Amino acid sequence: MGRRRKPGEGAVRLRKDGRWEGRVVIGYDEKNLPKTKNVLARTKAECIEKLDRLKEECAGLNRKLPSRARPSMPFGEWIDLWYQTWCKPGIRPTTQKSYETRIYQHIVPELGGIPLDQLSQSDLQQFYAKLKKDGRLIRRDRYGSGLSDPMIRSCHTACYAALEKAKKEGLIALNPAVGCKLPPKKSREMQVLTHEEMRRFLIQAREEGCYEMALLELATGLRRGEICALLWEDLDMETGELRIERTVNRLDGSLYVSEPKTKASVRTIILPQSVVNVLRAYRETTDSRWMFPSPVKEDSPRDPSSVRKKMRRVEEHSGCKVTRFHDFRHTFCSTSLEHGMDIKTLSAVIGHVSSATTIDVYSHVTDQMRVQAAEKIEKGFGRNEEWNAAEKPTERPVTSSEAKREPFRPYRGKYRKPGTGGVYRLGESLYEGRYTPKNADGKREVHTVYAKTPEECEAALAAMISEVKGRIAEDKQKKKEQTPTS
Repeated sequence: MGRRRKPGEGAVRLRKDGRWEGRVVIGYDEKNLPKTKNVLARTKAECIEKLDRLKEECAGLNRKLPSRARPSMPFGEWIDLWYQTWCKPGIRPTTQKSYETRIYQHIVPELGGIPLDQLSQSDLQQFYAKLKKDGRLIRRDRYGSGLSDPMIRSCHTACYAALEKAKKEGLIALNPAVGCKLPPKKSREMQVLTHEEMRRFLIQAREEGCYEMALLELATGLRRGEICALLWEDLDMETGELRIERTVNRLDGSLYVSEPKTKASVRTIILPQSVVNVLRAYRETTDSRWMFPSPVKEDSPRDPSSVRKKMRRVEEHSGCKVTRFHDFRHTFCSTSLEHGMDIKTLSAVIGHVSSATTIDVYSHVTDQMRVQAAEKIEKGFGRNEEWNAAEKPTERPVTSSEAKREPFRPYRGKYRKPGTGGVYRLGESLYEGRYTPKNADGKREVHTVYAKTPEECEAALAAMISEVKGRIAEDKQKKKEQTPTS
């Protein structure tokens, strides 16, 4: 009895006419039925040799691809099939949104009609050039008609990955995206706050009601979504351990909480005791389970977009250079490295997958550290009297940062803090204090007081707010007690 061939090796048989036939499955049709090719030869050995050559020519096509996958299919259909089948299931919703923008708004309209096996490097190169010159679809009056270099590189990434998958599946022989000339990769210049700017920033943040969040961000370097997603149960007040286990993102107008992007982002960090003390005092002022709850929606984390805008206003009012929120993370990392934290520890604290990433991003800081190390070594060698005999000690001049600081007075804007109501002038000697909280049923209530002077109105408003808050808290407690538990 002959040896049974393994799946994928094809089959060899002797025909009635005396010739040998070899047959192998190369794909599947629309009804998911196998499609085959065959070879004929006079001898069995010749047939096996021909069959092996056929399998090499059809490498990959004997796998069970989706029924509509074929070499002549339009590239638009293939990249859609690639994205929906192999790419989308493994990425987060926010990443899905960016992929869909590239594929369905830029790639498919321009390259979608070209057959997959006829798409050339020239087609891709012309596509990238057109994106650079006239590819922007919105806000052309603000940013110009061409797309940015990172967006063009992102479109290339999607094309390359889809074509590489087609090559592995045997639909095309070569990946035409290999070797394309792309815009240079430029990293955005990071802005780092100085020690004086951090001092003014925290003073202003206290004035505008976001001191605790600003202090925690500068002390940990958390990502914006991570700091918004913190729960009080994540912090151990006794040990100072803070667990980072989730992140908040906005998608299609709604907030959703999800796991961090990488396993390295799920981590535990140790807070300084001074920061723990500030958070302990802050904990007594809020009854939300979120560390930084939304001021407009009950039992919801704060919107990362509103946090970015809030921190930018604090920067402007404190006279600091206006930065991205992510630059607070850079500030923490740069400060940590300058004060002696090693790269491996810093990489674990900020949630990088590899310390190589940390070194790459903060190479400018590590260069400064190497210079400082060389200076320290030189000072150590300089203790030798023979080397320093000709040198006389000189007094070091006092730098501007070491001079006596002038007190910083925070900016006090016209906006009142949330939950303090408002005072409005109705006449020459008549003022109205208004407070509009949500009651226990989630409906807005309007409460007013009146006085002859703004000072009297402020005092009456504060007393009324305290009374209304107490009543609403009692109503919520009663409603909670009346709710049946399952």
